[in-house]
Amino acid sequence: MTVREAGRQEAAELVRVINAAFNPAESFFVNGDRIDLEQVLHYFEKGVFLVVGEMAGCVYVELRGERAYFGLLSVDPARQKGGIGGALIRAAEDYGRAHGCRFMDIRIVNLREELPAFYGKLGYTVAGTEEFTPGSPITRPCHFIKMQKSLAGAEPATA
Repeated sequence: MTVREAGRQEAAELVRVINAAFNPAESFFVNGDRIDLEQVLHYFEKGVFLVVGEMAGCVYVELRGERAYFGLLSVDPARQKGGIGGALIRAAEDYGRAHGCRFMDIRIVNLREELPAFYGKLGYTVAGTEEFTPGSPITRPCHFIKMQKSLAGAEPATA
């Protein structure tokens, strides 16, 4: 599975994949799309999007000193359950490692009850909570759960 950096010219396709992945999963607490073109272009100013092939999935990665952050992990619904999400997580972690980061941070919504255990199996631990700040109105109270993982001592994954 080939993972590459997306270019700004692919922003519209990133919007499509992110919304296709997030809208079904978040529709019970968020009204509207997860992201729009302006927001994606803003993300390019601070970080990178890593994508699999011709946009089967994507993840946003931002370097923050000795820490990296990944978010917006999205897999085209027609391609889910094929290992793309795992490949993108490994690529995000490798990207952080390659840039000297010692930790990877993520934020998950508390209402997605399956996510803490999923990321826990990948070595992430809970590091606190944070106010939920969506781009769209929410229909239920919620917050972010911050999780982190040490990148030290782990070798980059091989493709």
